[in-house]
Amino acid sequence: MAMYKKTRNINELRANDQVKDIFVVRFAKPVEKTKNNTFYFSLKIQDGFGDMMLKYWGNENEDSVKKLYESIKPDSIIFAEGTVKNFNNALELSINNGNLKVLQKGEYDLSDFIRKSEKNTEEMFVELKKIIASIKNPELKMVLNSFFEDKAFAEKFKTSPAAMYKHHGWVSGLLEHTLSVVNICKDIAKYHKLDQDLLLTGAILHDIGKIEEFETTSLIKVTDKGNLLGHITLGVQMLSKKLGSLDVSELTKNKLLHILISHHGSLEFGCPKLPSFPEAFIIAKADELDALAMQMIDYKENAKTEDNFLYSKDFKTNIYLK
Repeated sequence: MAMYKKTRNINELRANDQVKDIFVVRFAKPVEKTKNNTFYFSLKIQDGFGDMMLKYWGNENEDSVKKLYESIKPDSIIFAEGTVKNFNNALELSINNGNLKVLQKGEYDLSDFIRKSEKNTEEMFVELKKIIASIKNPELKMVLNSFFEDKAFAEKFKTSPAAMYKHHGWVSGLLEHTLSVVNICKDIAKYHKLDQDLLLTGAILHDIGKIEEFETTSLIKVTDKGNLLGHITLGVQMLSKKLGSLDVSELTKNKLLHILISHHGSLEFGCPKLPSFPEAFIIAKADELDALAMQMIDYKENAKTEDNFLYSKDFKTNIYLK
């Protein structure tokens, strides 16, 4: 059985590039008919660094085009040969009749599509557990232990991504991001009068909803619950359920829930409430800082160009690459 290897990532592709590569299918749009009486369909394709649309231009035989279309499922791995084109100010991969194949298991390596943290997962988790052990407030330690001594939760938390590919969009990205946010908060606590136990507990729990927001198959994708509710709501539900079974004061419950509700820092980013006390405010800013810093570093490291600068749509500026 032939083995297909990925040669270029989607974020490296430019208009007019010739492509012979493999991709994951996120979803497919139904077969349609052109004005010239030929049939075509569209796919959203993805890898660990981005996504784009693919258009498969078939022929006048509707049955043959539909047969190929019906063989392609969400999460399918495909080999495609075609040209990158600019359509409505967005890049898409244009494939002519016959230059697309659905691959079978054994013909590809999943590691070509799913990124993994460059840091050691077990070492990161040990570090996080040491921080949990350092919490002195018995209520807060009880809340943390109720989550992280649950083996099923701990395993999900250790392996979950923090995003599809924006920041920490890789296996164990959630753990990596959480630990960074916690350590940023620890450093800030050296310079300000804060409830450090509350600060660190909130930082550890702020993104727990992401274990229900994302799932990893042949790609990282958002679950139905994630699309309908989002990780803020999911995290609040998880925390509320846990707090309902623990002997924790009403004030502690409300402060922890407020941290999760407000951790995106602004109403335009989905917060029902803005941060209302210093610890919640710091967690929101630490979360944003780590996410944006990693996003810019990742953009820089994967730019794949000899130019000194490359424009980023996310940051709306040229990123200096040297």
